[in-house]
Amino acid sequence: MSLRLLHLEEVNNAIKLLAPLILIGILLIGCEERIYSPDGFRLQEITLKSPQGEKVEVVAEIAQTKEEKRKGLMGRRELKDGHGMLFTFETPFKQSFWMKGTLIPLDILFFDGNGKFVSAETMLPCEKDPCRFYGSEGPAMFALEVPSGFVNEYGVDRGWVMLK
Repeated sequence: MSLRLLHLEEVNNAIKLLAPLILIGILLIGCEERIYSPDGFRLQEITLKSPQGEKVEVVAEIAQTKEEKRKGLMGRRELKDGHGMLFTFETPFKQSFWMKGTLIPLDILFFDGNGKFVSAETMLPCEKDPCRFYGSEGPAMFALEVPSGFVNEYGVDRGWVMLK
């Protein structure tokens, strides 16, 4: 009986020592490294894929909250090639954007909930009201703003998909 008690005490002590380490490990596994832009937007690499399999990578600032979506790229004097801003929406509907306070021309690409290309437009800066609205041709859940000329450079059109 004393041997059995000794074994149970050793197991209990081992559990007491290992439990905090296991908990820390579980917490660390659940942590996702997040990188942010100087303007405070979370950054994520987005992959666009052509019907022929060509992939284009875009480092996108993610606009998810109302405030982030309202601010967008307003006031920016440049947007480097290979960079953009991804607007995410919870439900698919015809999206509409304007360029008030945006200083640089942009291409906007709309994608549905499955990442399929919906439409694209080139948007021009607007300094004062009334500003033109640019909309998706159909329901979209994602809008990716990239430097003007992106759509023509890569030939983005029907058949393209956004992978992530």
